Amino acid sequence: MSTDLLIDEIEQLPLVDHHVHGALRDEVDRAALEQLLTESDRPVPTWMTQFDSQLGFAVRRWCAPVLGLAPHADPGAYLARRRELGTDEVNRRLLRASGVGRYLLETGYKGEDILDVPGMATVSGRRVDEVVRLETVLEDVVRAGVTAAALPDRFRETLAARTATAVGLKSIIAYRYGFDFDPGRPHDVEVAAAADTWFAACEDTGTIRVDDPVLLRFILWCGVDRGLPIQLHAGYGDPDVELHRCDPLLLTRFIKNVEPHGTDLLLLHCYPFQRNAGYLAQVFPHVYFDVGLGVNYTGARSDAVIAESLELAPFAKILFSSDAWGPPELHYLGALLWRRGMGRALTRWTDSGEWDVADARRVVRMIGHDNACRVYGLETPE
Repeated sequence: MSTDLLIDEIEQLPLVDHHVHGALRDEVDRAALEQLLTESDRPVPTWMTQFDSQLGFAVRRWCAPVLGLAPHADPGAYLARRRELGTDEVNRRLLRASGVGRYLLETGYKGEDILDVPGMATVSGRRVDEVVRLETVLEDVVRAGVTAAALPDRFRETLAARTATAVGLKSIIAYRYGFDFDPGRPHDVEVAAAADTWFAACEDTGTIRVDDPVLLRFILWCGVDRGLPIQLHAGYGDPDVELHRCDPLLLTRFIKNVEPHGTDLLLLHCYPFQRNAGYLAQVFPHVYFDVGLGVNYTGARSDAVIAESLELAPFAKILFSSDAWGPPELHYLGALLWRRGMGRALTRWTDSGEWDVADARRVVRMIGHDNACRVYGLETPE
């Protein structure tokens, strides 16, 4: 069987992006766009440009032609073309060119700056489902007014209401604390005491941002009880992360504690710990992973990251995501680079006789589409 059939399978597959955020609502200037081409929250120094990075080069190589420019267009020409087309058209072109067939949209971060579920569905022309961030629900409960004693029950009630039509949950405990947390379930009395202390801290700072480890554990266990798949950001992220505390291996005891409850855990992105995540996905039936965020930011080297994700875990335990937030370039590149990386890895193995082409095509469908449909209970077209 020709490897042309494998490449066609990869290029035509309607991907399920199982963890993604909305595209930008508004125009951005060069400084703002460059700030969105890095996970750093620090200003880009004036003596450098984010276009001189693997991601920046990938944008100029692959996104420029979608916007009607030659490959490798210089940053000035690229920004001028973006302004000429306008945000709506840039979003439409890049999202639709990605070949993503369905988005699972995490809506809990700076939602005012990006498209919501209906907005993404309109501009992409694709089905969009919601993934709810646990920390955002708790912070919304507090903003609405609640006592520390009433918080546990109020959160559970609100979470049930907020997730009535959601397909999954998300936690950023890796950002707010790290994975070296006590893996046990806290009692409501302990939660109320922690909330009382946290409320006082919120009043002092004027900021409602949950970072108390007891409260973070509480909402995570409420997520386990809710039964929806729980996404956990792991590894690489903005400077809020202390990377050495975000190795998914630190979750091992929590993973074991969750196992009897039957709730699936999905480790997101995982770079540079993708091999560790692959181990966890191999040995625990309820653990899955992807390498989403690491693919965009490694650009021309993303082939290696994708190949490493295929080393140890059963292929039924690996999913596709882009983790794109904001610039639709990230949505487009997440899909393009994944397809390219899968193609290069799998054709090497089929050309050498290590793999059969029919098996390779089946693995592509599993990782790019079928696994997400199974884990999240998504209906598929007849």
